[in-house]
Amino acid sequence: MAVKPRLSVVVPFYNVGEYIGECLDSIARQTWADFEAILVDDGSFDDSTVVAKEFCTRDSRFRLVQQDNAGLGPARNTGADHATGEYVAFVDSDDLVTRHGFGLLVRTLDRTGSDFAGGNARRFNNSYGVRPSYLQRQCFTRDRLATHVSETPELVLDRMVWNKVYRRSFWNEYGYRFPAIRYEDYPVTLKAHLDAVTVDTLAAPVYFWRERESGDSITQQKFQLGNIRDRVVSAGMVMDLADRALPSIRRRVHAHFTQIDLLAVLSAFGTVPADEEQQLLGLTHQLLDRLDQSALDEAPRFDRLQYAALRAGDVELLRRLAQYRSDGGPVGDVRAVRRSRSWQLDYPGAREAAVPQELYQASDEDLTLATTVREVAWVDGRLSVKGTAEIRHLATRRSSSLRIALVIAGKSYPLRVRRYPTTDLHGDTALVGFEVRLGRELLAKCTAGPAHFDVRMRSGRVRRRDTLRGQRPGSPGWPPGAWIDDTNWIQPGPGRDDAFAVRRLSDPCRLTSVEQTPDALVLHGRSSFDQPSLFVTRSVAGGEEEVPLEVEGRDFTARLPIRPIIEETNPDDPFTQRTTRAFRLRSREGEEQVLLWTAGDRLVSRAEGGRAVMLTRSTGGYVNLHESPIRTTATSAVAAGNMLMVRGPDWGDVEFAWRRYLPDSDDHVDVACRQTISDDGWAAVVDLDALIPAQSAQDWILFATKPDGSSHAVQCEPFLSSRLPLTISRGANVLAVRPHAGTLHVEVR
Repeated sequence: MAVKPRLSVVVPFYNVGEYIGECLDSIARQTWADFEAILVDDGSFDDSTVVAKEFCTRDSRFRLVQQDNAGLGPARNTGADHATGEYVAFVDSDDLVTRHGFGLLVRTLDRTGSDFAGGNARRFNNSYGVRPSYLQRQCFTRDRLATHVSETPELVLDRMVWNKVYRRSFWNEYGYRFPAIRYEDYPVTLKAHLDAVTVDTLAAPVYFWRERESGDSITQQKFQLGNIRDRVVSAGMVMDLADRALPSIRRRVHAHFTQIDLLAVLSAFGTVPADEEQQLLGLTHQLLDRLDQSALDEAPRFDRLQYAALRAGDVELLRRLAQYRSDGGPVGDVRAVRRSRSWQLDYPGAREAAVPQELYQASDEDLTLATTVREVAWVDGRLSVKGTAEIRHLATRRSSSLRIALVIAGKSYPLRVRRYPTTDLHGDTALVGFEVRLGRELLAKCTAGPAHFDVRMRSGRVRRRDTLRGQRPGSPGWPPGAWIDDTNWIQPGPGRDDAFAVRRLSDPCRLTSVEQTPDALVLHGRSSFDQPSLFVTRSVAGGEEEVPLEVEGRDFTARLPIRPIIEETNPDDPFTQRTTRAFRLRSREGEEQVLLWTAGDRLVSRAEGGRAVMLTRSTGGYVNLHESPIRTTATSAVAAGNMLMVRGPDWGDVEFAWRRYLPDSDDHVDVACRQTISDDGWAAVVDLDALIPAQSAQDWILFATKPDGSSHAVQCEPFLSSRLPLTISRGANVLAVRPHAGTLHVEVR
């Protein structure tokens, strides 16, 4: 008698020949090997079935079930009916699972006895790399064992089925079935949360969901009428469940649909064809009428203006508001004008509509302080922080005032503020830019606890105050640190509540230099305690490995052989195939510190056998070791005249082009680069005028194409990220070179 697997993995598929091979390969690579994969062919007519059959032929854990096309929900139901394992999981056929994901979830359930377990997720595509998934980031912020939605209310937002492992006895006991609609997950996941005795949540990423450039995934087709109809039906099913749940859960569900789904449906008025307007109007009313008035009343003012236009049946106004939101919204950017003794928000084209006039009345809550951090650098030994500050809805006049202070352990130190014109929230040029510079004497007062920036602004009679926050891509996300004397290191970066902060690290454990030998990386550093031990850790997979040290006083040397790192091919990231390791020094007494990077401003890399090892820094300035397949990496970007030159190490034969994807399409426009190869690596040069659009703003991504035709977005090395953005003015246009999720972009405005 065959032994049943412990885990059944259900993979429905339909015409995903371009993606299914990578999906199934990520399942086959699992460290948790005791599984069966049930591949449900939902009537595919491309080569998806061929790929699936090949996997079944070479791996007996995979088996194929075929049916006529019925949709994702029914295909999942078919797979669950064929499952034999103790546990069951669902994977979408264009997505990826992390190598350790199923193992983490199953072992957690074995330990706790909970009904199901879920983990964090990441979004990815070839253009923007890997980045956090919005809802999962809120639900799976930390490990919680044996919890419940009633005590962890953010789990109300847990809409997806694919980042979980369910106990199959629990699944069968409640008879879960996916409806034959899109957005079929939420009715099942919320019911499971309500039915469960306990559930487990893990902060570690276990699932990567693909966001296609073509926009042809279900969640990306949000403005199609059929998609909207299913979304409204799904929301109704979820609200039926919430009506029978605790009042706190019901309120959270209604608030969520108001903030997410209703806005998405209203946005469809910006593109809906004339012959579908009345159908869209009816569907939107259907959703609006189900939502609690209290949730609608708490929505932002512009949203409530859209609700009023909907109730009035004013399709033309709905169209204008939707287009306005897509062009420049959300409407934290609408101007306020003084009328009598109060402020009123001036929505373009909306004032003649028959909507309540109080919706135009601006309250104190509307006129809030908005700040950003746009550039962080060290200039002449001082820390320079550039950003923007403005009061939402108000024009920033030259008579306005701006005060910024650094707050250290509760004590405020005023800073000299240089103000300059730059682009504001409305897309206009206004006096919203600022720069502050922090000298060594002030920085020496900082502590290991985060020092934050207090921002106060006055415009006319309006005064506002807040903490500096809003780090933009580039150096604000990868802020460079520096020594201010022989023993004190200053590291800017994120603080509490997304505030931008500064920390002083006194005599930290640090990497001071790196040298390469033919077969190893040799690390030199200094410990802040005697007789240290060095450990290499993997945050996702867990565990640690001790690295032998040569120690002289507090100075140490460690030798990292390259080949064992490359040969251990079990990546933590299933998309980039990258594994990241961190370094920790530990004293005999158990004191521990993460190893800080102070070894210069360039990575150390080695390519061998199609894979690359890179020693570099993390966002917080600590030492990271990355091992991955060779991906073309940019290490510098320089503008000279009309030319933009990007450089990097030469790891193979590729051709470079700046690529712009057409809206909702896999089609793209390429601008080829002139390239050279030297002992220093490759250089790719483009004429900047070729990237400037005739009309609308555009976003270009640097791509490298191999001789076999495969292409990938060029990676932006962390030290380059810490020197960006690079801003270039060309006539009426401004071009900004900056990183996004680890890839290199040029934004043209």
